[in-house]
Amino acid sequence: MTQSSSAPRFGESALRSRILDDYERLGIGWVWATDRDGKLTFLSETALTTLDHEPKDVIGQSIETIFEVDSDNPDQRTARPLSFQFKSHKKIREQVVRYALGKPAQAVHQTWWNITGYPIHDSDGNFDGYRGSAKDVTRAYERQIAESRLAEYDSLTGLANRHSIYQKLDGVLSAYQASGRSCALMMLDLDKFKRVNDTLGHQVGDLLLVEVAQRLKAIIGDRGSVARLGGDEFLVMLPDLDDRGALGEMADKIIQIVSQPYSLGDKRAIIGTSVGVGIAPFDGDTRDDLIRSADLALYAAKNGGRGAFRFYSSDLKDEEEVRQMMLDELRIALEEGQLHLVYQPVVSISSGNVVCLEALMRWTHPERGMISPGQFIPIAEDSDLINNLGEWAIRTACEKAKEWPEEVRIAINVSAIQFANPDFPTVVASALAHSGITPTRVELELTESIFVGDSDEIEQTFAQLKGLGVRLALDDFGTGYSSLSYLRSAPFDKIKVDKSFVDSCTQDDKNSAKIIAAIIGLSNALNMETTVEGVEAFDQLEVVKEKGAKYIQGFLYSRPLTPDNVSEYFESGDFAIDPAGPDVYRPDRRSVYRRVGAIHEDYYYNAVMRDLSRSGAGLEGIVGLEKGTQLVLDMGEGQLQVCTVMRIDGSEFGVEFENPLVDDGAGGLCTRHRVSRYTIKAAGLPKKPGTAGPNEGKRNESKPLFMEVAAGG
Repeated sequence: MTQSSSAPRFGESALRSRILDDYERLGIGWVWATDRDGKLTFLSETALTTLDHEPKDVIGQSIETIFEVDSDNPDQRTARPLSFQFKSHKKIREQVVRYALGKPAQAVHQTWWNITGYPIHDSDGNFDGYRGSAKDVTRAYERQIAESRLAEYDSLTGLANRHSIYQKLDGVLSAYQASGRSCALMMLDLDKFKRVNDTLGHQVGDLLLVEVAQRLKAIIGDRGSVARLGGDEFLVMLPDLDDRGALGEMADKIIQIVSQPYSLGDKRAIIGTSVGVGIAPFDGDTRDDLIRSADLALYAAKNGGRGAFRFYSSDLKDEEEVRQMMLDELRIALEEGQLHLVYQPVVSISSGNVVCLEALMRWTHPERGMISPGQFIPIAEDSDLINNLGEWAIRTACEKAKEWPEEVRIAINVSAIQFANPDFPTVVASALAHSGITPTRVELELTESIFVGDSDEIEQTFAQLKGLGVRLALDDFGTGYSSLSYLRSAPFDKIKVDKSFVDSCTQDDKNSAKIIAAIIGLSNALNMETTVEGVEAFDQLEVVKEKGAKYIQGFLYSRPLTPDNVSEYFESGDFAIDPAGPDVYRPDRRSVYRRVGAIHEDYYYNAVMRDLSRSGAGLEGIVGLEKGTQLVLDMGEGQLQVCTVMRIDGSEFGVEFENPLVDDGAGGLCTRHRVSRYTIKAAGLPKKPGTAGPNEGKRNESKPLFMEVAAGG
């Protein structure tokens, strides 16, 4: 009988066995097998040796407890778990798996195999297990993981990079669109980071960025994602968050924590940050639109004085263009005399006499009128123009103060950029000589930010200034985080208690009054003078007097005065000021003039808002209202606020809000939540004056209950 051609010839079985042994011994690959229950029945001996396991440790174990798919690898995130693959009885094609038996996923050293498996069936067609091959791909796979990580993460800070966060944002916005879910985006960059790089070097700058990244991750936690876009720009993505109260609190916390001083080796640095916030779908429902909104809000926050947050609103313009235009116009303003100084008195509580005048810069634009220094000073600080502005201010203040009584000092604010200029002591000396003013009458007000940079140069500048005979004051004391070390080493003559403590000093749930007392006590112990800033009401005055304050600056005594006003006072022979103002400080009450809508049932009425607080508003323009009437105020951009009429005086009326407003980051107030245009339409609310329900045009057939009247301007 002739042997079948398909049967193995003599010696072929031995050859196969030898080839298989060589295949395993040389590490080309290994062989494995399971039974129909998925338990390992065979694994090459060389594989067991490599894994440092005895056969009894492995054989009989479920295959899915021995291997697992790496779901953290972006290339394998779509791979199904091994348990699913084995139960499907389908072929397994070159699946990279982690050897998991006795090896936690957090272990430093891992073993990665590439496995292929084929389902085997018995003569009746029943599944009988897998037969497969495997090979060690640890080195190549770890290299792939590293390369993948580089593609997704910033190599310096370990945060997500621009590419990966943009992909993630696209996915979130796309998934959330249909359901109307929200997603907040915070854009931030670091104030004064360039100065750290310039004065301390790029290596210290890199260490600072790493520290900032760690602080941001600690603040955000698992509530969102943090990314570094490049340079000193960071992005925070917060899915399912549209509460502007919570977002404002988080932005404030970011600003406070990021602004704490940094110890970087033997160097110290102080920076700040500003935050812009955009919220989908209100401020954009695509990645580009939302990023643009948050970016515009960021520039608005920086232009508003830095160290602040800002929500996006539709009236924001391209701030980059605005900044450049303002810088160009500021140069012209300095040349053409549009800038001037006003002077706010510092008063002795005991006598009411003025002991000092703080010079404050103002800019009257020929077309836009008064522009706040909080807008133009930061722009000047980003260019060399701040040195020119500072020199002009010192010269002008000294010349004017020379005309005033000898016992009254003049205080002048000095930018940290200006202080760091090596020529600054020369500028001060020149102003003293040119004006002829007594040096001890000149007080230079500095903030903690001057301490960024070379400590030897800072000490040298201090020595030169004290050598000229001028006084030095530490402004905004208590808002920083390491002021005591500065007081120990720097020759200050005066400490100024920041207004933020005074604002809340009458509130029992705050520690502000105790902090004021501690600062005054510290100042007395160091033989320094103390001025308390921002006193606006008699209840605040009583608190700071009780805590030991001797000198006060604030609206309760005087707003900033023109030079002519000051001269008139002095020419009268006496410059004593009696306090005059409200008995109680009310930070909430803000005068506004703003057109709003008032919705009652299905009618939209026009009204004018006259004043606004967190809890209510004063309005004008509707007649016929009764106390207790419920309205929905349309404050614009999806801000709908349920309120109740509490007082009526003709066409004027006051309302109380159902939910209090929150800070908008720009000195104003806003609703916590907004209502999208889709929700407004679905609810059938009128969307503009002259409409009822969702339809544009005429009102419905029923008559309005109230009457609109023209509000006075």
